[in-house]
Amino acid sequence: MRSMITKAWMGFLLVLLTANIALLQAQQPMSPLQLAELQNVGTVVISSDGNYVAFTKTVPADPREENSPSSTELHYIDVETGQSVHVELEGRPGSLAARPANGTFTFLTRMEGDDHNALYELDPDTGDVSRLFSHESNMSNLVWDDQGRRIAFVSAESIDLPENPLPYEPEIFEENVPQRVAFVADLGTSEPAGHQLEAEGTYYEMSFSPDGTRLAAAVAPSPSVDDSFMFKTVHVFDVNSRQVLNTLDNKGKLGQIVWSPNGQRIALRAGNSINDPIDGRIMIVDATGGTPENINPDFHGKYEQIMWTADDTIHFIASEGVWSSFGTIAPDGTSKNRIIDTGGPIKRSFSVSGAGHIAFAVETPDHPREAYLLREGASDIERLTNTNEWLSDVAMGVQEIVTYNARDGREIEGLLIRPYGESDAERYPVITMVHGGPEAHYSNGWLTGYSLPGQLMAARGYAVFYPNYRGSTGRGLEFIKSSQGDLAGAEFDDIVDGVDYLIETGLADPDRIGVTGGSYGGYATAWMSTFYSDRFAAGVMFVGISNNISKWGTSDIPEELYLVHSRKRIWDYWEDNLLRSPIYYVERSETPILIMHGAEDTRVHPAQSLELYRHLKVRKPDLPSRLIFYPNEGHGNVRATSRFDYNLRMIRWFDTYLKSGDATAPKPPTYIDFDAFGVSFD
Repeated sequence: MRSMITKAWMGFLLVLLTANIALLQAQQPMSPLQLAELQNVGTVVISSDGNYVAFTKTVPADPREENSPSSTELHYIDVETGQSVHVELEGRPGSLAARPANGTFTFLTRMEGDDHNALYELDPDTGDVSRLFSHESNMSNLVWDDQGRRIAFVSAESIDLPENPLPYEPEIFEENVPQRVAFVADLGTSEPAGHQLEAEGTYYEMSFSPDGTRLAAAVAPSPSVDDSFMFKTVHVFDVNSRQVLNTLDNKGKLGQIVWSPNGQRIALRAGNSINDPIDGRIMIVDATGGTPENINPDFHGKYEQIMWTADDTIHFIASEGVWSSFGTIAPDGTSKNRIIDTGGPIKRSFSVSGAGHIAFAVETPDHPREAYLLREGASDIERLTNTNEWLSDVAMGVQEIVTYNARDGREIEGLLIRPYGESDAERYPVITMVHGGPEAHYSNGWLTGYSLPGQLMAARGYAVFYPNYRGSTGRGLEFIKSSQGDLAGAEFDDIVDGVDYLIETGLADPDRIGVTGGSYGGYATAWMSTFYSDRFAAGVMFVGISNNISKWGTSDIPEELYLVHSRKRIWDYWEDNLLRSPIYYVERSETPILIMHGAEDTRVHPAQSLELYRHLKVRKPDLPSRLIFYPNEGHGNVRATSRFDYNLRMIRWFDTYLKSGDATAPKPPTYIDFDAFGVSFD
């Protein structure tokens, strides 16, 4: 009997092995063109009655034909039958929301006959779309009251300037920029009109009290990016008079405003203080005024979204390390319960219906964001959409969590995509992918994009390493502040220590370590390609920093840089800023580096890339380097062809210098050989 069982088991293993081999043979590496065509679910909202889930979907343009941003589609799904409907629109839908107490969805878009965008309503029972409201200019940041009757929205103020008779007019830098003012409109009247709130400044987050008589709004002194990041103050308005009733004493970053069911308190998803780099704490304050208090100060994670429900419970999505969780917490910080614990798919947002069903936007290591549903009483979420079915035929490397100790003993966490079809007998080139911020982190979800090497490069024989170095989010307040005042110090040492760990495990080839990243990740790339050049065989720097002194004078966030990064004024330590700048260490550089930047970047000025390139060309003329500017792009590329071009050049640079480990190889041609990438224009 035992022999028969053994033979049967061996036969099963043989069938399983044969099936796996066939699957591996059938799968093909992802092509750059497939990546460029990847679609993605965006906003996911459930109707107030729980019968339908609506979602937006981004659809990239064909990069061979049109250099334009992705289009946005609107879809909805019948929760009971699973039937999906694509709502054909003339314009791009935005501000998708469930209209409370109506079972319908609303969104902003511009249709034929509209001078500006307008508010439209979708009835999912019939599929009909009708216009509800329009304003004299474009609207944004639209929110509903709980009765589905009043709306609040933001619109640019009108500036009355005399007409210039000259045929040319210069730009007056940071002047004559209109404030974003807020309006309230009652759609229950026969001829609804927007009435402006009476407080000076630029408006952002807004939320109605449960009874609809008050509106809490975040107001910044000016429309500058710095003010929007660091200096928003929450005012509480009387909806009828539109006058300020009181002001909250909130400080620092702010991401969300929610009211308690009885209207007596307000919860803010905000920073713990003016020096907190993120808006990831739950801060509660009396609605009549006062200083918000952190109800969960010892939480080693980041709250990503909160919602105060009718049973006086706060629902949340939180990042915890590389994972996410969904749960509830009492307003006093007690009774915390994870309804969906860490360890599964990454939850990005949620929407709750009156029926108890909860819709989510979710991603996994092998699939970008999709719409999911947690039914009332169920324990598991179910997937509603499958946006890129072809991904099931794509060869993918194994994605896993890695933890290691930095040189000072601090535990660092990261993610690793192993080479597809790897062999234990081989060492592999490693691309180190450094996130920006540094107040950001990588979650154990989908890690592939036009500037994220991910599965695209894993299938081409690379390992891809994503370190969440100190200063990253998702690890609590102490961890995120541990990098402040130490630019390029221990935070970047953590990255090198992670590379050392991968070498020690036997996976990484020490002579073929590469690095890439954008923004602060571009800063890290420049640092690794100069200060740590002996460790890195190739670099691809994107919208990165090379000179901290000129960076401060050309960025649109000088106050944020001071308050949550350097914690010192630049004029109090000029020399240290120079010593934390990659250009200071160009003489060390032996790393071939490709530098790319959006020509219209206001966050990190394109001159940052030009400075590094110029220093390299003069001081290291024989070192392979190249600088590419993308016209009409800012702090990251948004258009199809510029993204595609970036992706192809990144692949080619790493194939040339990292796969071979030969820093003396000739630079790739300035033009792209599309045939080599299998890209046809037929």
